[in-house]
Amino acid sequence: MHPQIDPVALALGPIAIHWYGLTYLAAFALFVGLARLRLKHEPYAGQVALGAWSKQDIEDILFYGVMGVVLGGRIGYCVFYNPVYYFAHPLEVFAVWQGGMSFHGGMLGVFVATAVFALQRHRPWLWVTDFIAPCVPTGLAAGRVGNFINGELWGRAADPSLPWAMVFPGSGSLIPRHPSQIYQFLGEGILLFVVLWLYARKPRAIGAVSGVFMIGYGSLRFMAEYFREPDAHLGLLALGMSMGQWLCVPMVLVGVALWLQAIRHKHPI
Repeated sequence: MHPQIDPVALALGPIAIHWYGLTYLAAFALFVGLARLRLKHEPYAGQVALGAWSKQDIEDILFYGVMGVVLGGRIGYCVFYNPVYYFAHPLEVFAVWQGGMSFHGGMLGVFVATAVFALQRHRPWLWVTDFIAPCVPTGLAAGRVGNFINGELWGRAADPSLPWAMVFPGSGSLIPRHPSQIYQFLGEGILLFVVLWLYARKPRAIGAVSGVFMIGYGSLRFMAEYFREPDAHLGLLALGMSMGQWLCVPMVLVGVALWLQAIRHKHPI
């Protein structure tokens, strides 16, 4: 049985601090910490042709990234997962307190935000995304912890004999389910972080790290979707795939193209 954790971590009079909000704060703190360690990696350390990175750059790109995640995630959810409803109720697009965020939308929002940052700093866009990519998965892991605490985004029905199968009361049934939030925490969060961090420790051609991130996240999310309950109002789409899986397909293809283009370079940037 899901432990039914109170979503409010701390209440101070009329102010309620939710666990989900704290996981976002943890994600941002992890990003800053890892990005500072990333400053020691080549080619971002020291004086380089494209300009050395500084701690101020990290704070600035975090601000841009937060805006991209929130706006892109919300708009992406409305467009990808419930366009008919939000077309009929456009003002509810801004009702973020009602829930509804899309990773793929957030990713597109971050792409736009980092493009603006790169333009202002006169740096190649992919050089910027290569810098932040290894710092992202731990934030995704934190978000999945928040999903588990809230008892949301539960998995599909599982064999009752599965030792870690779990009943999520929020699903409206007592059917044992896969704790897909934990699967995604381990896959798209921890495993992807380890792979990316190790890969990015050595100088890579521009775009290579970004390509590996897109391939890795897209592939791991695609697999996790087989255990995650699809959105009730969408169900499974063509070829028995969920919306999340269909959104991962172009992500992986773009990632492969980026990586292949990058490895054609004889020397890292």
